[in-house]
Amino acid sequence: MVSEEEIRARLEQAGQSHLLRFWDELEPAGRASLLSELALLDPNELREHCQRAAAACAQEQGPLERLDSRMQPVQPEFLGSVRKSDPQTLQRWEEEGFHQIAQNKVAVLLLAGGQGTRLGVTYPKGMYQVGLPSGKTLYELQAERIRRVEQLAGHRHNTHCIVPWYIMTSEFTLKPTVEFFKENNFFHLDPANVIMFEQRMLPAVNFNGEVILERKDKVAMAPDGNGGLYRAIVDNGILEDMERRGVEYVHVYCVDNILVKMADPVFIGFCVLKDADCGAKVVEKAYPTEPVGVVCQVDGIYQVVEYSEVDLETIQRRDESGNLVFNAGNICNHFFTRSFLQTITREFEPLLKQHIAIKKVPFVDEDGNLVKPLKPNGIKMEKFVFDVFQFSKNFVAFEVLREEEFSPLKNADTANKDNPTTARFLDENGIRIPEQPSTLGTENPPVLCEISPLVSYFGEGLEVYLKDEEIHSPFILDEKKAKLLEKA
Repeated sequence: MVSEEEIRARLEQAGQSHLLRFWDELEPAGRASLLSELALLDPNELREHCQRAAAACAQEQGPLERLDSRMQPVQPEFLGSVRKSDPQTLQRWEEEGFHQIAQNKVAVLLLAGGQGTRLGVTYPKGMYQVGLPSGKTLYELQAERIRRVEQLAGHRHNTHCIVPWYIMTSEFTLKPTVEFFKENNFFHLDPANVIMFEQRMLPAVNFNGEVILERKDKVAMAPDGNGGLYRAIVDNGILEDMERRGVEYVHVYCVDNILVKMADPVFIGFCVLKDADCGAKVVEKAYPTEPVGVVCQVDGIYQVVEYSEVDLETIQRRDESGNLVFNAGNICNHFFTRSFLQTITREFEPLLKQHIAIKKVPFVDEDGNLVKPLKPNGIKMEKFVFDVFQFSKNFVAFEVLREEEFSPLKNADTANKDNPTTARFLDENGIRIPEQPSTLGTENPPVLCEISPLVSYFGEGLEVYLKDEEIHSPFILDEKKAKLLEKA
């Protein structure tokens, strides 16, 4: 264990000696905990981190660089679309995707380092029950979609296949996530194919460039953003594990999208047939000023431009057909080849921009009292997963329908808006859904209906079970009920 004297010398070198100001008041256990935490911080990296945070904060408070004159939309030859493509093209992409899945070449990677603070819960977002009649959590829904896509690919190609599930957690979410999966028997997935790993943490810094003490014996730490993925897969040997399994293509997504299509065969197939090394799913912006980043080119290089970086005139610009020019809303749903990830980790990760988030960070004051600030007082530095687009040699974007594939659970009430989405599939298959009162507000049709991903990955085959059924809310179609209806 590193000695107190050595830690003091390191902190002095980093300009952060104040972190030991309560040393004389700490019990042995508290001293040991603080020393072990500080021992992980390299003094040179810590000094640079604090200086960058303070400088970035000062710069952010000044005028932002405008990108309007340098922007171009995604070029048509690099843009696929579910809405604009004919059935034959969609089928060709899907067949290619299933072909790759059946060869065990596809993995999914979940970004799950954030806590469910905005959802009003103290546990990881993936453990959140989204309000479905079954009581299923986000983790369970995603696990079932993995199982189903494995089954569909296996049936098509007469083989047994595996889609490994890599889950990036953080110091906050690793332990409860591991325990939750164990308690739920990994949702009937083989534990050997569910690989959890932890992203790095960075100290929160005040506006003067000083690391914040959360307690007398603990530094305020935060995950290094979803762009911390690229250091985390090196730290934890993830690329080596993928290579050992024969994984060539990786579908990366965020935990809070209830409608995410795990290892989406159409998206995978589109990217593979386009020979892409990097791809992004996008949705049409709901309205011009929707506060989402857009995928576009800046000086001929693909990236995500935030709405705060452009003028209102650019945001509202339309083409001859009346469509928004910059309309490709980013939804944090990406395709990467393993070789592209290897290139990023070997050559480009240090070049990724660090973004700042100004937050309210609890701290101990000079008298040792815990303070929960009423206004932002701290800086958290993070990298974004999509900032690697610029290094792609063959980038593509893939437009999907928002109502089918993008419904993030950010706030506590959002789940009430998203539950009935699967009812659309019934309507499309000609299955009767009578109008009836609903507690869900303005949904159309107003019916609460849940279809297990184990029965239908994305609406396929429902007529087999429900051809002569009349659906009444609430309705659950799980594996057990599907078998009974099939026999009937």
